[in-house]
Amino acid sequence: MKRGKVLFIIHDVYQDDNSLPLGPAYLASVLEKNGVEVKICCQDVFHYSNEEMAALFLENEEYDLIGVSFLAARFKETILGLCETINKHKKNAWLVLGGHGPTPIAEYVLQKTQADAVALGEAEETIIDLLNCKINNGNLAEIKGIAYREGKEIKINQRRNPIINLDSIPFPAWHLFPMEKYLTCQRLFQMNDSDKAIQILTSRGCINRCNFCYRMEFAIRARSIANVIEEIKILNEKYGATYFNMYDELFVCPKKRVFDFRDALEKNNLKIKFDCNARVDIFDEETAECLKDAGCVFLNFGFESSNQKVLDLMHKNTTVEQNIKAASIAKKTSIGMGLNFLWGNKGDTEDSLKTNVELIKRFNTYDQVRTIRPVTPYPGSELYYEAISRGLLKGPEDFFNKFKNSDLLMVNFTDIPDNKFYELLFEANKQGAAKRP
Repeated sequence: MKRGKVLFIIHDVYQDDNSLPLGPAYLASVLEKNGVEVKICCQDVFHYSNEEMAALFLENEEYDLIGVSFLAARFKETILGLCETINKHKKNAWLVLGGHGPTPIAEYVLQKTQADAVALGEAEETIIDLLNCKINNGNLAEIKGIAYREGKEIKINQRRNPIINLDSIPFPAWHLFPMEKYLTCQRLFQMNDSDKAIQILTSRGCINRCNFCYRMEFAIRARSIANVIEEIKILNEKYGATYFNMYDELFVCPKKRVFDFRDALEKNNLKIKFDCNARVDIFDEETAECLKDAGCVFLNFGFESSNQKVLDLMHKNTTVEQNIKAASIAKKTSIGMGLNFLWGNKGDTEDSLKTNVELIKRFNTYDQVRTIRPVTPYPGSELYYEAISRGLLKGPEDFFNKFKNSDLLMVNFTDIPDNKFYELLFEANKQGAAKRP
């Protein structure tokens, strides 16, 4: 007999090149392992309106929990309206929000959405406790890792410790999702017509904490290579996946793990393509060759700046020299490269911004569509709290009133006047759009 019933709604992102929502997919898997009936509504894939979603999934169904995960950028645009519709049709269910968006500003989000609870940080253990509490009329005050409404008050409980043994988490519940849609909707670097791409997560967290980062948990935890290989095998044999989009914040860490991964692929006769993220301070010629041998076709680096003062102020813990060395190695090794720079972080001047552009032009391999964007102080980041302390933001309400999209300057952390800031940004993107010689 099933223990409870849960619905996850994957909100629309108004595009057709969608990534598999790994957060809900992991939660669904944990719930099913505990005998729970789980349904998934993929608004992102099928573009149901909120009214269509309600008619298809809510009007004739009853759930114990309804889960929605989101990033802050989608809150005003999408989540508020979605929550309003859910609240009208949820019957006796609890609406639970989660993810990077609500975690740092849970009190505000609960007030605005009238959701019942927010799962703070990782939720594989929290979701089980919430469901048991709902079914057994338990006490929300006893559940770690949540914020919740109690009448007109908002209560925020003690945070839950992150899961250390990631191998203990079952693989995502792929069978609940329209996998063929997710596998064929993206065209990534060096994909062939026959390739199918999917997202996987081999670790969680990062060894650093930059001032623009709004990550939910600290430090880095990794799955065993054997566990990762098993997942790749299943995705390859059952779903035909040949290209793996490594969603780790930092895949190339530690260095030995990259070599173990390459050796395990070879031992299991797995020929794949993949892309991943790397830090410049743990990247060298040997690592580059190993990645290439393993099937890596694209590397994303967070270079962020060509100015040491700016790098230091953002707590990047890297150097300009390391940026240049890593870019040179990647270009020499013929691995595609993501040239990621932030525009207008603390300490930036007209000269440092122009130098960023010159560095991009110097190492541009035209392996990606280049769009340079201003830094945004998303809630949860150090920049967000600094903006509040400096009077540049008043809080979450002010953030969402000012935020339109990531292409627009929301908070100016530099001494450059706004009009000059945009003039420099326009010129940078104009140069970045130049045709390959």
